Amino acid sequence: MKKACLLYLLLIGLSACGGKKTDAVSLNGEIKGLGSDTLYLYGADRMYDRMDTLIVEKDKFSATLTVDTLVSTILLFSDGTEYPLYLNKGDKIQIKGSNAELSALQINGNVPNTELTTFNQELKGLGTPSVKALEEKAENFIKNHPSSLASIYLLDKYFVQALQPDIERIKMLADGMTGELKDRPYMQALLSRIDEDEKVAVGKTAPYFRLRNVEGKEITRSTLKDQYLLIQFWASWDTISREQNAMFRRIYKKEQKNKDFTLIGVSLDLDKDKWKETIKTDTLKWEQTCDFAGWNGEVVKQFAIQKLPANLLLSPTGKIEGKDLDEKAIEKKVKEIQEEKEKKEAAKKKNKR
Repeated sequence: MKKACLLYLLLIGLSACGGKKTDAVSLNGEIKGLGSDTLYLYGADRMYDRMDTLIVEKDKFSATLTVDTLVSTILLFSDGTEYPLYLNKGDKIQIKGSNAELSALQINGNVPNTELTTFNQELKGLGTPSVKALEEKAENFIKNHPSSLASIYLLDKYFVQALQPDIERIKMLADGMTGELKDRPYMQALLSRIDEDEKVAVGKTAPYFRLRNVEGKEITRSTLKDQYLLIQFWASWDTISREQNAMFRRIYKKEQKNKDFTLIGVSLDLDKDKWKETIKTDTLKWEQTCDFAGWNGEVVKQFAIQKLPANLLLSPTGKIEGKDLDEKAIEKKVKEIQEEKEKKEAAKKKNKR
């Protein structure tokens, strides 16, 4: 009888353990064509302050993760593709897709993952939508999902990271989000970034800056006060900005004798020798500067530079005339500068008569 009671109690205990809900996140994925690879999972903010490694074998991967609350993470693929992934206690996350379409993964297991999956599937159905169509689609989602973590991601991707961010539109969309969402570290970082961007928006006066060139000579805004100044932000380790150096070489070659226009490079390099080597390799003959502080550089922070490559055009009075201009826009601006000068000279001659 005693043994029977003990067996009964043991069975009850095992049953209770089996029925208990675990807080661990179960993640399983299968991405066709991925083969054998290594993926990384890191936090979009400090609420997930670590990086996990996911080993892929025969297109499949799995992991058991621990979180205390709903968090935003980023799934990083070996080709540099990043995809948002949301995790919460007890979630059973399923990821499916194709290596040929990493921007349209199907992720289920909780509400924000499902919402973003639906959004991306709808985008896929649009074919090749215009930037305007993408922004309208993202705006509608954000307005209809004011408490979704996916809304923060879409605000960042389609509006904050835009070539010419519309500050007022961003603020309007952010204001419509719930207080809980605004309190998220990811959202707070975006709002802080928006505030910094607004200080150096087109039409605002550029902050005073000082830099040192290759020879160690100090260069300030005052040094170049009588010229239009195109500031190019780049780094030897950034492939895209290295490729864009070709554009600036063409601009420099055409405008090097233009006394009303000048070009200056600001590097985010940390290694002085590598910086100097790249200047020589890429034939960067215009003024080059660097404080070897990378993203923590004073000028980088002053102008709220968040990505590379980047550029700014300043007027002789220090007004920001343009940001992230392409070659055609720069050539148009230089032509306008020349035409403006010719008009002033013609007016002076007329007044002397």
